[in-house]
Amino acid sequence: MNTLKQEALAAIAQLPETSDIDTMMYNLYVIDKVIKGKEAVEKGETISAEDLKREIESW
Repeated sequence: MNTLKQEALAAIAQLPETSDIDTMMYNLYVIDKVIKGKEAVEKGETISAEDLKREIESW
């Protein structure tokens, strides 16, 4: 598994040379959220789709 730094460098390297800092930051943000989501799943920190629907309906 790659380190977070390796993931970030790879993501930035794949962007076009004309990319701005906002695009780079957004890509890093998405990578961070995906990694945290995978970790949550591995830890069993998830809720069912039905529970999520009920939660959304309560808004």
